[in-house]
Amino acid sequence: MTDTNEFKFSPSVLAWPLYFVLTLWLVYWVEVKYNIYLNDYGILPRTFKGLRGIILSPFLHGSLEHLYNNSLPLVLLIAALRYFYRDQALKVIVYGVLLSGFITWLIGRESYHIGASGLIYVLVSFIFFKGIQTRYYRLVALSLTIIILYGGIIWYVFPGVEENISWEGHLGGLISGFLFSRIYKTPEYTKEIVYDWQRADFDPKKDPFMKRFDVHGNFVNPPKPEDIEVVDPEIISPQAQFPSIRIVYNYVSGTDDNKNGQSEDQTAQ
Repeated sequence: MTDTNEFKFSPSVLAWPLYFVLTLWLVYWVEVKYNIYLNDYGILPRTFKGLRGIILSPFLHGSLEHLYNNSLPLVLLIAALRYFYRDQALKVIVYGVLLSGFITWLIGRESYHIGASGLIYVLVSFIFFKGIQTRYYRLVALSLTIIILYGGIIWYVFPGVEENISWEGHLGGLISGFLFSRIYKTPEYTKEIVYDWQRADFDPKKDPFMKRFDVHGNFVNPPKPEDIEVVDPEIISPQAQFPSIRIVYNYVSGTDDNKNGQSEDQTAQ
């Protein structure tokens, strides 16, 4: 499948990340506006009450800075996921939230874990590993871009880097994204063929241009064409093309006016 058949922009590429991030800001605004404390709805590891946080924790943030730091990556990553992996996008987001949250619930410290950073790690992990696995130039380039932008976050999957950061949620997201990159299959992308040499059955030995190169890769000028004498029959022998006309005049004196004094034309070929 060529990328022109798969990578197509649609309004959902922008709508999905904007709606999701706006929802996060709306929840935070409600907390501040009505002085509601919702952190207790986060993930509390290995407790029955804490299971609800698997679904709710991505929508909860402890501060404005926490929410702001998660918003921009979510917009970029969800848009990229929707554009490049249209068929897998919804499953990666939904199941990524559930699986990364469950891993956090299993291995997390005994405190409430909130925030959408676990989902960010799911998206970064999936996009990076899936692009490398496809070996398709556009998706590999996307993976490298992700590493350039967010490669530094890999350190936050280890304990002790920063006390108030849920490294367990980050690690759960990283594992979840990798697993989904192996589970969800993508089409076999192929670059659109423009030139004959891009075809799999291209044989350089049969190509007229490639024949001009020797075994060492040096270009060999084609031999000079032999001089061919061109004979124009019209120039050499015009009579060969057109019949000749010969006109014969017979002179008759004026005293013989009563005789046949008309001229006689004869033609000969």
